[in-house]
Amino acid sequence: MLNEDTKTVAHDCGDCPIRHRAVCARCETDELERLEEIKYYRNFEAGQTIIWSGDRMDFVGSVVSGIATLTQTMEDGRTQMVGLLLPSDFVGRPGRDGSPYDVVATTDMVMCCFRKRPFEEMMVATPHIAHRLLEMTLDELDAAREWMLVLGRKTAREKIASLLSIIARRDATLNLQPAQNRLVFDLPLTREAMADYLGLTLETVSRQISALKRDGVIELEGKRHVTVPDFSRLLDEAGDDTDGGLLV
Repeated sequence: MLNEDTKTVAHDCGDCPIRHRAVCARCETDELERLEEIKYYRNFEAGQTIIWSGDRMDFVGSVVSGIATLTQTMEDGRTQMVGLLLPSDFVGRPGRDGSPYDVVATTDMVMCCFRKRPFEEMMVATPHIAHRLLEMTLDELDAAREWMLVLGRKTAREKIASLLSIIARRDATLNLQPAQNRLVFDLPLTREAMADYLGLTLETVSRQISALKRDGVIELEGKRHVTVPDFSRLLDEAGDDTDGGLLV
């Protein structure tokens, strides 16, 4: 269930930073009003568990800001980070009672939550919401397949560059300066979490980040504040082309 210690916060749909990317992207004014009746906002602190694996979920929703991890625990206690939830990503599955993963906030987060049963009923009454969710699910499947390539075939340097580019592209608060192809963002993951997610050692992650910094691909202020002077160069380092697709 949703953590009881979270606090409710107020937001306006018109000012929502994910309005045109989330599950409600194609909703008209009257449909947004209906969603307004079944939604509530929650904020979470970094490190707080949003959902425990196996818990019954009485809500679904979208990440408005911040980032969370999806983690699966094996019977012997070993854990593996299996995904990231970034702004506009959908949490929960209509028609499914529980969560197969622990969902943990890695940064301070805001989530727009919908009461599950009324949302499922609205999906039936409003087909384009269901269609938008299908599109997002297929995008998630494509991303999972792309991540299989990252983990299975890319070098350590390419893995780090790929993760940085994914976070940069999806960060709703990034400062992009198109004329210079320059962007700025805060890295939401610790070096340890990056190592876990990428299947690398902590030492390798630190070494490759230092190498990208030394070569001028990224600039670092502290351990988290990242500037990418030329985004196309970061994509080259990741083995991606400049429109975000993978080079084959």
